[in-house]
Amino acid sequence: MSEKKLARFRRKNIGFIFQFFNLVPILTIEENIKLPLLFDNEKVDEEYIEELMKVLDIENRRKHLPSEISGGQQQRTAIARALANKPAIIFADEPTGNLDKKNSREVLELLRSSVKKFNQTLVMITHDSEVAAYADRVITIEDGVITSDRRN
Repeated sequence: MSEKKLARFRRKNIGFIFQFFNLVPILTIEENIKLPLLFDNEKVDEEYIEELMKVLDIENRRKHLPSEISGGQQQRTAIARALANKPAIIFADEPTGNLDKKNSREVLELLRSSVKKFNQTLVMITHDSEVAAYADRVITIEDGVITSDRRN
């Protein structure tokens, strides 16, 4: 595939949740969430975006810039952006790293619900055993070597 086709494939099929958000600072929270869809001139499922923002408790921050909200709210925005296009695969690097216990549970439940509802695959990197417990399968890697592979 050409670089252009690869980029389009990634936007349509893969959701990325980065540890450090990677939000566009000049776009509002709502615009950041819709960004992957707008690149491809996709029709935005407004009802689904509303649901994501409500579940992630950021609907009242939709018109704010990333610099105007907390780190936890920025992380929840990044999660909503990754789920906005209902991708087949989601790669998540410490998706709850900046959240308190309550918000972490809510985010993990949202990810689990999304995976089931849209038949997605979630690959999550975490150092937190409580977060790993939400997974169907846990692969432990130490110093680049797989030390265990178990199903929950």
